[in-house]
Amino acid sequence: MRLTRKRLCSILIALYCLFSIYAAYHVFFGRRRRTQDASLRGLRKGAAPARERRGREQSTLRSEEWNPWEEDEKNEQKHRLQILNKSTKEKKDFHVQIWGKAAIGLYLWEHIFEGLLEPTDVTAQRREGNLVVGRTHYSFITGPAVVPGYFSVDENNVVLILNGREKAKVFYATQWLLYAQNLVQTQKLQHLAVVLLGNEHCNNEWINQFLKRNGGSVELLFIIYDSPWINNMDVFQWPLGVATYRNFPVVEANWSMLHNERPYLCNFVGTIYENSSRQALMNILKQDGNDKLCWVSAREQWQPQETNESLKNYQDALLQSDLTLCPAGVNTECYRIYEACSYGSVPVVEDIMTAGSCANSSVYHNAPLQLLKSMNAPFIFIKNWKELPAILEKEKTIILQEKIQRRKRLLQWYQYFKAELKMRFINIVESSFLKNNKG
Repeated sequence: MRLTRKRLCSILIALYCLFSIYAAYHVFFGRRRRTQDASLRGLRKGAAPARERRGREQSTLRSEEWNPWEEDEKNEQKHRLQILNKSTKEKKDFHVQIWGKAAIGLYLWEHIFEGLLEPTDVTAQRREGNLVVGRTHYSFITGPAVVPGYFSVDENNVVLILNGREKAKVFYATQWLLYAQNLVQTQKLQHLAVVLLGNEHCNNEWINQFLKRNGGSVELLFIIYDSPWINNMDVFQWPLGVATYRNFPVVEANWSMLHNERPYLCNFVGTIYENSSRQALMNILKQDGNDKLCWVSAREQWQPQETNESLKNYQDALLQSDLTLCPAGVNTECYRIYEACSYGSVPVVEDIMTAGSCANSSVYHNAPLQLLKSMNAPFIFIKNWKELPAILEKEKTIILQEKIQRRKRLLQWYQYFKAELKMRFINIVESSFLKNNKG
């Protein structure tokens, strides 16, 4: 009996030892094998997605290679919107209607605000657009059908865009201002601002009577050209922009615009006026044979409208030239400056004051082109076209990589220029209109 009990205890101890060894084996060796199996299965299963991810990344890099500063632009735009949203956080929704009764209105809406218009047909009788910036709702109307008294005034706050360059245009603009002033007096409008294509000699006295400081209804005036009235309080400078009246489009930069070799050193497509600096420019180009290295297409009479063919030729000239020659006309500021920027062709600007009343103002002291200079435009400014041969000789020595970097700087600056003007315009309009609401 004692022997049987002893044997039973021995058997139990032996079984316990075997079970302990078996358990230890699974704990220390089984887990490692399961981990390895799982890793192998994961690698096999994840190999294809990893290749797909790499492919997508490489494809994305290739497709974005033409615009290496895009991320900076996105971050800058995001930062600007954050500032704008923060400034409007405690405001109620604000509505502003823009009446575009001059072609410069399309530059404001489509190029600076990056807004769309419906219908897209530029010959339509009435076109409209809407967008929201921060908590402000902007609407835009334009076209021949927008006539005083024959369209609905939907908002209390209006920006009126007018052409005051010539006598006939001034008469038309005056009718619009009288109509808007009557709406303010009858309390159908609360606030009024004007964007004015001023006279090229800066003779704009006719609009003085409509300014609020003189008893009129215009609280803010954004004026084109270097007017001595500019004070950044109620009168602000605005850019001429591109020739939208000739259907110059919104240009989207692409890889080839930035990287391709351009076959021409420079270009000039325009009208040659007798005894003008443009005539002197043509003579200087011919002296050294540089007119053969530049795209030159001169005409003796100004043509207000472009054909499809002439517009394409002009755009090709900008796209295929490293420099765009910008001689002064009646005023130093011309559409060509902004159109060259659109295509990454560096403007060579004749930096001289033209006849008339344009001059320095209380806030700017470097006329002409005060707005562009104040924003550090990366142009080549010259006082005399006799400087041009040396510029072209230097241009011949610049390698493609340096030209690519220069184009990149110009295109990036032009994007910044438009974005900055948009923010300034919005802040000025909202600050003035909302402040006067409180008053």
